[in-house]
Amino acid sequence: MVKSKIKRIGILTGGGDCPGLNAVIRGVTKPALDHGFTVLGIQDGFEGLVEGRAVELSNRDVSGILGKGGTILGSSNKGDPFHWPEEKNGKIKIVNRTNNVLKNYQAWDLDALIAIGGDGTMHIAHALGQMGLNIVGVPKTIDNDLEATDQTFGHDSAVFVVTEALDRLHTTASSHHRVMVCEVMGRYAGWIALNGGLAGGADIILIPEIPFEWDVVYDRVLRRNMMGKRFSIVCVAEGAKPKDGGLIMKAKDIKRTDPIQLGGIGEFVSKKITSNTGLESRFTVLGHLQRGGSPTPFDRILSTKFGTCAIQLVIKKQFGMMVALKGAEIKSVRIVDAISHQKLVRVKDQAVLAASAVGVSFGTKNL
Repeated sequence: MVKSKIKRIGILTGGGDCPGLNAVIRGVTKPALDHGFTVLGIQDGFEGLVEGRAVELSNRDVSGILGKGGTILGSSNKGDPFHWPEEKNGKIKIVNRTNNVLKNYQAWDLDALIAIGGDGTMHIAHALGQMGLNIVGVPKTIDNDLEATDQTFGHDSAVFVVTEALDRLHTTASSHHRVMVCEVMGRYAGWIALNGGLAGGADIILIPEIPFEWDVVYDRVLRRNMMGKRFSIVCVAEGAKPKDGGLIMKAKDIKRTDPIQLGGIGEFVSKKITSNTGLESRFTVLGHLQRGGSPTPFDRILSTKFGTCAIQLVIKKQFGMMVALKGAEIKSVRIVDAISHQKLVRVKDQAVLAASAVGVSFGTKNL
């Protein structure tokens, strides 16, 4: 139920951390306080919303955090109140804890909740909105796989890390005449590998949306070697898979809404290249380096715009909406439209076509 006047709002950061979260918190809190609102920072994402952990934010709390990585509120990708892991007698049982969410929302006397996160967070936010909570969403994920926004904050920072890593791998690869395989994040979307590989000058980019053929990969590195280019750089997304195989999984964790933990494709590709071409290969897994550190200027600006626009949606009582980048402007879209389907790389995406035009292989003959 929407009150006649907004007085008290909550803010949380759900899912995995990424650069730019603190910039959004700052972008929300400063104008909110100027409007006379009280801002409650909910700790550790939806976990804090379920367990009743929060702290009131002041101007001092958000001063100097624009360029700071991570989130001052903490985050968690295991706090889904609809899929809450409860341990009893040594066994884990999945239960629904949304009653706790409603109780805490009411006990804190919140008029609105700003949820910052990716696909999983927006699904939860939409479902809570259906239960009567006044929700505004802010799209965050390094994977850039959230529909209805041209880009999510955090992606540019992750691509910067990948680009710098590939630049460094170029020098050691050329010195030792090796094939260097770099595994990057992205889950089921190839945006980080595509954009990072394109910016970092990768010779081969392997992404989930384009299943690759081993023979094409082997032929590419062998041809480069025969032409006197005695090294190759392969940028592979963690969700990439060969045409004749499936995803490489590191582990399963039933505490998460999506229990699959991807990882290992980089080592797999590297070993296959060595055994089938005779060329020396090494692999590097960037992992959480892509999530850490300071946000790029682009992400600082985008995060600040997102935060300030989210407050405007709250003031206008436009709930069930998410801020989104459309061209050069920040617009609002319905959260339900943002989660209607995952934003994946299209085979005819301009970045794919540009990469192909400059000689990048995607491990397939039929591109």
